[in-house]
Amino acid sequence: MNSTPLVGDVYPSLTYDDARAAIDWLCKAFGFTARLVVPGSDLRIEHSELTLGEAVVMVSKPEMGRVSQKGLSGVSQALSIRVDDPDTHFRQAKVAGAAIIRDLRDEEYGSRGYMAKDLEGHVWYFGTYRPGAHWRDES
Repeated sequence: MNSTPLVGDVYPSLTYDDARAAIDWLCKAFGFTARLVVPGSDLRIEHSELTLGEAVVMVSKPEMGRVSQKGLSGVSQALSIRVDDPDTHFRQAKVAGAAIIRDLRDEEYGSRGYMAKDLEGHVWYFGTYRPGAHWRDES
């Protein structure tokens, strides 16, 4: 029997100037669980894996040309994470100091969710939406 948990096949890798602080904040504000944290010799985070439900994100330090979102003039991506109870999640994120950029609302496509920025400016959407509900079978 395979004891590997079920996860998707896309694993966003986020870069933070202070990856250790980001991991702590993401766990407190958004409810992630740190499953693996690999510290480097300089006490910076080389690699980590955080989960929320079936979602996995990786967090690490700037390297190989990757930079933190902090200080950039715009964003080019947002992460969408499915949660069962977006109302409770929203309240937890607000209490932890997440910058809410779109309040909790019912979406025209059937989801309920909100958008927030984390401590270094990455954009997140948390809601009940799960891709595939509106896909057509093209086979």
